[in-house]
Parts: sequence; C-alpha cells; structure tokens
Amino acid sequence: MFNKDQFIEDCKAAVGGGQKAIRDVVLGAVADPAGVIAALGEPDTAGVYPLYQADDLTIINFVWAPYMTLLPHNHHMFAAIGLYGGREDNVFWRRLDTETGPQLEAAGAESMGPGQVATLGPEIVHSVANPIAKLTSAIHVYGGDFFNPPVARSQWDHETLIEEPWDMQNTHKVFRQADTRFKAGVAAGAED
Repeated sequence: MFNKDQFIEDCKAAVGGGQKAIRDVVLGAVADPAGVIAALGEPDTAGVYPLYQADDLTIINFVWAPYMTLLPHNHHMFAAIGLYGGREDNVFWRRLDTETGPQLEAAGAESMGPGQVATLGPEIVHSVANPIAKLTSAIHVYGGDFFNPPVARSQWDHETLIEEPWDMQNTHKVFRQADTRFKAGVAAGAED
C-alpha cells in the first residue's frame, strides 16, 4: 500500500542514484494506483500540489483537467513521471538552430496510462496534454528544486514556438483556468 511519507523517504534515499533509481521508486508507487489515491485523496481539482521540495529533489502531485495542455518547456533536471489516474500525452521537442534563430520541431511522443512511468533527461523539452474527458493524476519526481532551479528554465509559446523564460505563475494560471473550465462543464452537465 502506498504511503506518502515512506515514498518521500524512498525518493530521498534514491536521488543520489540518479534517474534510474528514482524511476524504480516511482514505478513501484504507481503500480498500485488505488493505493496512491487512497493516500493522496481522490483528485477533484486540477493543480500543482508539492509533496516535497529540496535543493536536490522535488516531488509534486500534478492533477490535469480534461483536455488541458501545457506548452513546451524544459526542466534542466531529470524527471520521472508516474501516472496513477487518467492519461497523459507527451510530445517531445528537438531544438534546432536555423537561419532565423533557434526553433523547435516535434521529435516524438509518448502516451501513458495508470501504472506507467516516463523518464526525462535534464535537457528534454516536452509539452503535456490530458487527452481525455476526466482528470489525470501523476506523481512527478525531479532531481533538483523544480520551483527554484539553479539554471533558468525555458518555455515555448504554443503557437509560435518562440522561446521565452519559464513562468511558474503562468503555469499555475493555466491549471486554474483549466480547472474553472472543467468545473463549469461539470456544472452545465448537471443542469441537463
């Protein structure tokens, strides 16, 4: 059975072993999606919910609203993302140096469901989408301080793919807006 405090301690012990060691801990946790839900609660609000934060490790419970997308971004630290509910689609991007400046092009994709884990190296650029009509929930574990990264992170505009500084406040805003749309849809459906 998943235990949040034990999971945090296991991640703290594993972070020195790098990405593979963290992936193994996350894989063990999400192998029991019902246990994660029992410990963290049934997701009902889209958002970014920190579980642990230190210089070398951040653990976040992400809850994605239906059909929500998050623009391309990087982390400058490794990540292991384990789903325990819903679906998550990742598009991976490649940076190109062109005559008009740096650009991105899609380089691959991965779709995940409960019990699956994606690992991202420190320089991976990805965008995320919840492709289904219900909340998606995932535990993200980062090999560094996600909220105060030592190296400035970037995000790319969805439409133009122009690079700009990463903006955590905008990320929180995207989650709030997506949750508002989700709850409005639920309320409208309840009126029918």
